[in-house]
Amino acid sequence: MKTLVIIDVQNDFLPGGSLEVPGGDEIIPVINRIQDKFGLVIATQDWHPANHISFASNHEDKQPFDEIEWKGMTQVLWPDHCVQDTPGAGFHTALNMTQVEAIFRKGMDRQLDSYSGFYDNGHEKSTGLAGYLRERDAKELFFCGLAADVCVWYTILDACKEGFSVTLIEDATKPINEEAFVKIKEEMKSLGAALITSDEIEEF
Repeated sequence: MKTLVIIDVQNDFLPGGSLEVPGGDEIIPVINRIQDKFGLVIATQDWHPANHISFASNHEDKQPFDEIEWKGMTQVLWPDHCVQDTPGAGFHTALNMTQVEAIFRKGMDRQLDSYSGFYDNGHEKSTGLAGYLRERDAKELFFCGLAADVCVWYTILDACKEGFSVTLIEDATKPINEEAFVKIKEEMKSLGAALITSDEIEEF
């Protein structure tokens, strides 16, 4: 079954949000238009506690986009974003959510940052997404959402490792850093992921 995975189309990642992706709002009409082409539609949602380790505000003398070492990994310190039960964590009102059958929240453990919809960055905890998809016999995954070079990329990376068929819908995603995304797309292809536009999606 063809499955659409909508990554983090939340207010804080859209223009005017605390961690906005340039042009992030432009993908919403595309995502709305393609949902009928899939047998299953799901979404992920960043859902951080206010004291999350990834927030620069929780580290003395640190600024957004500084880096620290945390749990053996480089941790980018972000502006506060997608804090639980705040407007910034909500899905944009223009996004059609009526066909979304399940929402997988990530980044809820204050000690673990989670870019991927499958696992935290250190793969200490699973969101249960892989098991859910297998239970639904969802083998072909199509990805869209924000940001292309962070959460979408890390989710695709884990999806490939989990053995799913992976496709990125390029006109239904936007990166924070265009230059970095060019290199990431080459990495996606090397992992076996396909890159298409929304006009190339066939009916499920």
